[in-house]
Amino acid sequence: MNLNPYIIKPEQTIKKSMEKIDRNHYGFLIVVDNTNKTFGTLSDGDIRRGILKGKKTNDKVGSVTNATFEYIYTSASFEEVTEKFKSQKINFLPILDDKHRLINIITKKQFHVLLLEDIEYNVKYNFFSLNEKKLDHEIYNRPWGYYKTTFLNNKTRAKIIKILPKGELSLQEHKKREEHWVIIKGSGEATIGESIKKVYAGDYVFIPKGCKHKISNESPDETLMVSEVQLGEYFGEDDIIRYKDIYGRV
Repeated sequence: MNLNPYIIKPEQTIKKSMEKIDRNHYGFLIVVDNTNKTFGTLSDGDIRRGILKGKKTNDKVGSVTNATFEYIYTSASFEEVTEKFKSQKINFLPILDDKHRLINIITKKQFHVLLLEDIEYNVKYNFFSLNEKKLDHEIYNRPWGYYKTTFLNNKTRAKIIKILPKGELSLQEHKKREEHWVIIKGSGEATIGESIKKVYAGDYVFIPKGCKHKISNESPDETLMVSEVQLGEYFGEDDIIRYKDIYGRV
């Protein structure tokens, strides 16, 4: 695991730190000495505030380092990390050993990707290998409303689906997954195979693999919210076989 793009020495220049932050795209650095002992953190904001106070780009990083920084030890539990990241002010945490040496770094977005993909928290994990964009692109617009992925691993995907008034999902089936719906809010009409029934908040609907299904919101003014859990071997959009669609997507 290479942490070099995210660390800097206190005797290096502010200009050097700006160059490293520009390259790593994370907006921060951890300030360490040659033994990896951690002195503080340095963010875009710390540099900006230092320059506003008269610091020059050839001044030392140590002059703008935040020495009262938040961190966790390698012994910290999952619950401790969770509590730290509840603060809106904390976007990353250095992970230190008992001698205050930098062992790893985790960002708030990386922590959320761990939860999204059901990856076990481990202080030795290469958190920078995670794709943070999965959080930025997890909301998908559709002509009937949108869905948001809340959990994803190799065998399961969970979504929250919002269906706009008079919106309707296509009549479709899946070959590689089954679906479980719980109606969260509103009411609608669900088609499961040859069965058509009204559904209301609190109702549960099971859709087996290979079963044609759809759900529609018949209300003219209230949204329909559905919690969907998919179980199977594949969850791609190309496992949707559409038979009928009011938006012309067949």
